[in-house]
Amino acid sequence: MFDKDKPYNDLPLLPPTAEIESKAILRKAISANRALTTMASCCKQLPNESIFYSTLFLKEAKESSEIENIVTTNDDLYQAFAASQQIVNPNTREVLHYVDALWNGMSSIKETGVLTTRSFVKIVNTIKENDEGIRQNPGVRIGNKGTKEIIYTPPEGKNTILQKLKNLEEYINTKDGTDPLIKMAVIHYQFEAVHPFSDGNGRTGRIINILYLVLNDLLEHPMLFLSKYIIDNKTEYYIRLREVTENNKWEEWILYMLNGIEETSFYMQKKIIDIVNLMDETKQKVKTNNSKIYSKDLIEVIFKQPYCKRKSLEDAGIAKRLTATKYLDELEKMGILKSIKVGKEKLYINIEFYKLLKE
Repeated sequence: MFDKDKPYNDLPLLPPTAEIESKAILRKAISANRALTTMASCCKQLPNESIFYSTLFLKEAKESSEIENIVTTNDDLYQAFAASQQIVNPNTREVLHYVDALWNGMSSIKETGVLTTRSFVKIVNTIKENDEGIRQNPGVRIGNKGTKEIIYTPPEGKNTILQKLKNLEEYINTKDGTDPLIKMAVIHYQFEAVHPFSDGNGRTGRIINILYLVLNDLLEHPMLFLSKYIIDNKTEYYIRLREVTENNKWEEWILYMLNGIEETSFYMQKKIIDIVNLMDETKQKVKTNNSKIYSKDLIEVIFKQPYCKRKSLEDAGIAKRLTATKYLDELEKMGILKSIKVGKEKLYINIEFYKLLKE
């Protein structure tokens, strides 16, 4: 029996005994899958899909970390990613590690074709920049930050936690005919309920969501990020998790997650279209104002992330030092870029691209 004040070592194993494919869930799964497929197709409109990964991953890393009160600003994050100087702000450094963890996870599933406890540990250790691994110390309690009330005590004891994770592994990697989007919702609840790490569980769980969709060929690239949806619906997120634990209300939780997939797919689709349109407008502006400096590679470099620098052009083979600086200064004269000093470096911010990413 669940008792919020005692370790939930009796957390039921997967699959759930409750109905997880009700008519309402299956209807919502159809519309969520349709939206996800449309978004994935929209990604192919990008002239070079990889040029947006660093930027969109940073946006997700910032928002996912924000849920756990690891807060940094857009400026600190984007400047830290672009500049060569040492990153002093520990929150900014931790957010950047989230991007590393996502890439590490992608590499792992490409090599092994599975998601395992080892994968989870590698993800959290990358985020936290340590080698702590599975939680061993007793006394972990999850409480309401406002009232300080204890609302959940996760399973305790390394062997118990490993047993729960082994069951989760089997559920993740077994093809049982359940719609993968429905399974993703179940997986996310179970991982959060096991709460296997001292810190970083939420961020690790959200990376697992993305990797699971890639693993099941629903996404070619990790381009669906639910953190914004969770932030916008944070109270409901915790209520739905809690109702599964206390009252076995799986339907409401799964519908919440499916709705998140659908809304996020629409949001990402619009974001991608807006970026492609802005790239086209920028290309035409450069051609009109100074066609001599225009190249497809130049446009892609200044859209790879909001901040770029002379070395960005040099590394891309677009121009050598003096010419690269001239190109960037010309783009600043056109009102496309704006130069700023960060430490000893001169960075150039893509003004409209930066605004678009903040929306």
